[in-house]
Amino acid sequence: MSNDAARYPSLEQRVVFITGGGSGIGAELTRAFHRQGARVAFVDIDDAASQALVERLKAETGRAPHYRHCDIRDVAALQAAIAEVGREFGPIHTLVNNAANDDRHTWQEVDVAYWDERMSLNLRPMFFAAQAAAHQMIEAGGGAIINFGSISVQMAIPELSAYVTAKAAVHGLTRSLARDLGRYGIRVNTLVPGSILTERQLQKWIGPEEEASILAHQCLKLRLEPRHIAPTVLFLASADSAAITGQEIAVDGGWG
Repeated sequence: MSNDAARYPSLEQRVVFITGGGSGIGAELTRAFHRQGARVAFVDIDDAASQALVERLKAETGRAPHYRHCDIRDVAALQAAIAEVGREFGPIHTLVNNAANDDRHTWQEVDVAYWDERMSLNLRPMFFAAQAAAHQMIEAGGGAIINFGSISVQMAIPELSAYVTAKAAVHGLTRSLARDLGRYGIRVNTLVPGSILTERQLQKWIGPEEEASILAHQCLKLRLEPRHIAPTVLFLASADSAAITGQEIAVDGGWG
């Protein structure tokens, strides 16, 4: 953690569960919570990247986050991983529903099987992870759930109809869970990243022309990276945001 980064005492020793925490934005979230002194557990399917991250953080801090391989499309496995973390480390205080996949697809090629698979990855795990973690949060006396939306809902990016539909639904999921879980002191918010230039995005979708277009739309003329997302997620997990729930918080450089 850099010297000028905010420190949240309320996150010290808190149990945090992150989906897709091994690479991209997820890896930066894992690092950020770990450096706050939180007890971080994350799931991913990329074992090589995840294990490398664990080793780097262990070398840096002398302790390691907990990694478990899990395909979040398997709801039983996802909920089992959440239960295991609760047994091993204590009740989960923060759930970050980060994992998603934005592979492009034309509307003509989408069939029922592909549509259902996209929902099973980009929407369904958020609800069932929240369902499992909420019981632990109630036991702990409260907690925070941060669901990841997407600026693609506002941008109308082509060849992403299934993904955008799933991400649009996240906003409704957040608001309904915020109402249902608020009585237990559980806050639920949506983090809406802008066009974050992860390694994957740069390799697959965003070249110099696309990046120039992104900067033209942003009020702030900076390259958005995973490090710009983590501070807001930390804030939403901390006691400093105790009165914030049911909201959509954009970190997009001022898209317009």
